[in-house]
Amino acid sequence: MHRFIFAVIAIATLQATPVLAEGDAAAGKIKGYTCMGCHGIPDYKNTYPTYSVPKIGGQNIAYIEAALKAYRAGDRKHPTMQAQAESLSDQDIADISAWLSSLEDGGES
Repeated sequence: MHRFIFAVIAIATLQATPVLAEGDAAAGKIKGYTCMGCHGIPDYKNTYPTYSVPKIGGQNIAYIEAALKAYRAGDRKHPTMQAQAESLSDQDIADISAWLSSLEDGGES
């Protein structure tokens, strides 16, 4: 009886787990190519607000996804990034994150 209850709980838990979108790096390269216009330039600073733009190539995939979702939601403040992220779907973010995280040397290549 205990095994049956455990099995039912295990199945219910697995079914309730949200499915995360898996990123496609090839699609992300197309969707996020313009990201490197700022994030791939060594020592680049944008005009407003003046900010040193970080290199994001090779960054942790979960970090990139969280940052883009926070910009999209308005929880992370930067006008340029908010404007870029607001039109992205969860799949777009997963794809772009997969591509950016696959880059080496900060994405300068």
